[in-house]
Amino acid sequence: MSKPVPPLNQDPRAREALAQAAAIMARLRAPDGCPWDLEQTFDTIKRHTLEETYEVFDAIERRNWPDLKDELGDLLLQVLFYAQMAADEGHFTIADVAENLNAKLIRRHPHIFPPKDGVATEATTPDAVLRNWEQIKQEEKRSKPAAESMLDDIPRSMPATLEAHKLGSKAAKVGFDWPDASGLFAKMDEELAELMVEVEAKHNDNVEAEFGDLMFTAMNLARHLNVDAESALRRSNVKFRARFLAMERIAGGREGLAQLPPEELEALWSQAKRAENKAGEKV
Repeated sequence: MSKPVPPLNQDPRAREALAQAAAIMARLRAPDGCPWDLEQTFDTIKRHTLEETYEVFDAIERRNWPDLKDELGDLLLQVLFYAQMAADEGHFTIADVAENLNAKLIRRHPHIFPPKDGVATEATTPDAVLRNWEQIKQEEKRSKPAAESMLDDIPRSMPATLEAHKLGSKAAKVGFDWPDASGLFAKMDEELAELMVEVEAKHNDNVEAEFGDLMFTAMNLARHLNVDAESALRRSNVKFRARFLAMERIAGGREGLAQLPPEELEALWSQAKRAENKAGEKV
């Protein structure tokens, strides 16, 4: 027996708070509303959406729940903003957005919400759920006008690391992929050699192109190794911050650090790295 969809009125605070948030956004975009909000367009707030998404990631990684609560609110603001601008132009409303999401969640979870014919889909493992989800997505796409390329449904506006991952995954579905990670290590060496040739020749345009090829190969390597490239790089960024801070402390502050020659900076980096490794051994 499947569980019924819980009515929103089981949590009146959620219903009232979300309704109030939508009403506040509508007021801000009213003719006599906030000049800044009225001036914004879909294109002008795109960068804010990306920034807020990364701030959500940061709060999650730090397991800072008060910050996550705030950042999720900021991300929700982006959704409300887009929906209100769409409503202003007569495209759709926030209610349409929520109804569309609700229908999609129910449609893509037939193992929880059986379709009208009463036949529930078996899915007792996460892998089975994912297979069903992908199959239902493909059925939905078949009802839409055919795209020129199977890659057309991957947005070009998403972060480049994620776009590269999705492009590689999509191509792999028709067999256009490296059999395993070993071939990608060789490809990395090949792309690095091509980049070095262009750097030495001082062909700046070609340098950018070859560096992009190196990055694209690295993203595919991450995919084969089941590594989230964005999370991996953010982890390395955190590590760099910590080691650089240790260097500053050893040098007596940023002023002292700025006065050191390159060889001493490298020595401080090695010292910070050793201290980090030693601390890790104690843990």
